[in-house]
Amino acid sequence: MPSSHRLRIGRFSQSSQVYLITCVTQNRSPIFFDFYTAHTLMRSFRDTESHAYTWAYVIMPDHFHWLVQLGEETSLSDQVHFVKSSATRKIRNLCNSSLQIWQAGFHDRQLRKEDDLKAMARYVIANPVRAGLTNSVRNYSFWDAGWI
Repeated sequence: MPSSHRLRIGRFSQSSQVYLITCVTQNRSPIFFDFYTAHTLMRSFRDTESHAYTWAYVIMPDHFHWLVQLGEETSLSDQVHFVKSSATRKIRNLCNSSLQIWQAGFHDRQLRKEDDLKAMARYVIANPVRAGLTNSVRNYSFWDAGWI
């Protein structure tokens, strides 16, 4: 994994743009195997609703994928920082620890006009199936999509 400062080179944040975000836990620790920590991260996604629209997300044991459309008055970095810091605060409180949760930085991909939003969302939520965690997304608890 490249160092976090290299991930920021060339990053551009544009209002109303859709991005696919990936964030990884520190040392790839599978903290989201736990129902309560995964549910806490889900709540942090919902807390962004006034600043961004979540098209889809999936929480894997050691990372998440988030398909998000920015609002008018927020940046991509601010939204990712909000989710990560909100989840960190809530999980530390839940576990009564000072656990280091996230690897620094994040990976983003800006969707283009020709990209199919629903196809990208399906790709995101199918991650647990491709990873062998389940045989159907219907049997996996930690995902959501805007049209469902």
